[in-house]
Amino acid sequence: MPHAIHITTLKRMLQSPEPVDLKLWTRSGEIQCWHRCISLRYDFYKGTRRMKLLDSNEIRQLRDVCVFEINGMEVFM
Repeated sequence: MPHAIHITTLKRMLQSPEPVDLKLWTRSGEIQCWHRCISLRYDFYKGTRRMKLLDSNEIRQLRDVCVFEINGMEVFM
């Protein structure tokens, strides 16, 4: 199993209906861990993705480039 994946692989994994665990940077620079979340919609023009956190049913928005880890694998550009 790879220890690091390319950002294009990240995008393919987020298109899947399977829940994933993410670690990402926020706009303020803090690190957040999102567990069991799925991608609802990707906006190509804004470069943002709407994610649903399944445990809390919360809808959050993120940029793919802010994700640095998915399911324990590091993401690189």
